[in-house]
Amino acid sequence: MRLHQRNPDLSAYLAADEVIDHSHPVVRELATKLASRASDAYTYAELAYEHVRDTVAHSEDAGDERVTWRASDVLEQRTGICYAKSHAYAALLRAEGIPAALCYQRLADDDGTNSVIHGLVALKLPGESAWARQDVRGNKPGVDARFSLGPERLAWTVRQEFSEMDYPVLYDVPHPAVLATLRAAPDRSHLWRTLPTEL
Repeated sequence: MRLHQRNPDLSAYLAADEVIDHSHPVVRELATKLASRASDAYTYAELAYEHVRDTVAHSEDAGDERVTWRASDVLEQRTGICYAKSHAYAALLRAEGIPAALCYQRLADDDGTNSVIHGLVALKLPGESAWARQDVRGNKPGVDARFSLGPERLAWTVRQEFSEMDYPVLYDVPHPAVLATLRAAPDRSHLWRTLPTEL
């Protein structure tokens, strides 16, 4: 799949903002801790990936009603849906100078109905010419996502016969529809009913 940077300036994918708040002490402390165990950028990116995938619960899987969207809150409260977990992973990457983008898939039920937007992260490691998409959603029976710079190991591969698709755009900030939905949700049950269905 060919990915397209929304912003041609790579520094945009290193920036901090209200959502990807990698200058926040919670993010900085965790980034420093993970970096102390890493020998290079690749190892750090994989450690950060596994931390978010495995220690931040997907709130739908866990039945957690809290809604998080700011990276520091996701890491502190250890809960969030795919978008929120992607914000946290992007913040950890950017905290250590690794360009990170947000990207999305449209997925559906097995009969092609009930489409929903799923959030991913793409990173660009030193010496790599291409961006590599990663899925920190969290594994469960039937889902086995893994960190990979080679063949993608995402939670789901899109099925064109069900009108699923990979959106090729690499966003430096969350898509407005995604962020608006997260901010408007009083709880996860409401959020689940109002997730965006297309971008």
